[in-house]
Amino acid sequence: MDILKFITAGSVDDGKSTLIGRLLYDTNSVLDDQLEAIKKANRKNNDGTVDLAILTDGLKAEREQGITIDVAYKYFQTTRRKFIIADAPGHIQYTRNMVTGASNSDLIVILVDARKGVIEQTKRHSFLAKLLSIKKVLVCVNKMDMVDYNEQVFEDIKADYELLAAKLGLENVDYIPVSALKGDNIVHQSLRMSWHKGNALLDYLETIEFQVAKSSKGWRFPVQWVVRPQTDDLHDYRGYAGRVLGSGLRVGEKVLILPSGVQSTIERIEINQQIFEEAEDGQSVIVHLSNDVDISRGDTIVSAAHPTHSERSFEANISWFDNKPLDTTQQYLLQHHSQTVKIKVSEVLFKYDVNTQEQHYGTEIGLNDIGKICIKSANEIPFDVQADFPENGRAIIIDPRSNITVGAITIENVA
Repeated sequence: MDILKFITAGSVDDGKSTLIGRLLYDTNSVLDDQLEAIKKANRKNNDGTVDLAILTDGLKAEREQGITIDVAYKYFQTTRRKFIIADAPGHIQYTRNMVTGASNSDLIVILVDARKGVIEQTKRHSFLAKLLSIKKVLVCVNKMDMVDYNEQVFEDIKADYELLAAKLGLENVDYIPVSALKGDNIVHQSLRMSWHKGNALLDYLETIEFQVAKSSKGWRFPVQWVVRPQTDDLHDYRGYAGRVLGSGLRVGEKVLILPSGVQSTIERIEINQQIFEEAEDGQSVIVHLSNDVDISRGDTIVSAAHPTHSERSFEANISWFDNKPLDTTQQYLLQHHSQTVKIKVSEVLFKYDVNTQEQHYGTEIGLNDIGKICIKSANEIPFDVQADFPENGRAIIIDPRSNITVGAITIENVA
């Protein structure tokens, strides 16, 4: 059974947590003790029903204020598929939390309040979806019960969003009118919106498929650990543990170890003490090479036929998380998979206006800003550009003085 990872996003009070709560409740994915707890929480909707948003509001401050502050993850499954849901905050000051949740999602569900239409946060989250190369966008026009389930309201919002999607270059976008509060088009198709001929949300989530073209860039294998037991039974054992990115890693393939550039050949692939001829995308495996080479945690093994870039300078889009603005005079740490390298931001090229997508020059990048920068690193970094191989084109930036993650980047091109 495959797993679908998706995130809900939108502005404050668009109903993201309520939608997830309704989805869990109507699929019988809520335990009895959880139901009892939300009833005791004494948070009610205007019509007197229990506020299902409490199911994802785990922090005390979230329950008290009725808002989402941090990303909440929920897990459930049906007979067709397993799901991992990330409920992202709607407030602009928590954009950094939204980026964190979206970075590993296959699908983004953007909620739009039927009374308000496409607003600033809709544009911001759509822009981030494009930057992070999320495979699919689903626009749920929520609170249709508050506009009398009017089809024209839905069609007008859909038309507005299509203009935004065209401007951003978002291609795979679908639309569903819903009422998370009343349950319309969440698990079952709504009789009050019979004009909508598409799927209800759950059926959409269960059946959506992603057409993933085989990458011409091959595969990547960031080494997380060198397995060297040095026991009497395994005296000569030497393997390299990590998670496979991409498909095609197989026994007999010639490889490069980056950044050193040393060549070798895949001799054996081991998964849970069993030997395989090939490893699939996303599998955690131990790779054995035909000769003993100097490999450490942080190195990357790649196909010799499809090598990656290995450079010290590159341009990247950045989402800034810290209260203090980005400082081009300061040294930071960049973590790319298991490799950590000292870096400096040599230049801020521009900052994006998320409303208009215009580029503003000569300005600093502060909390929740998105911009484009030039990075210079102390050592070579094996990477791909985001457009070619997204899984190998992302990294985080850490402030070494506080060990806090201050930014996330997507690598756009070699400088």
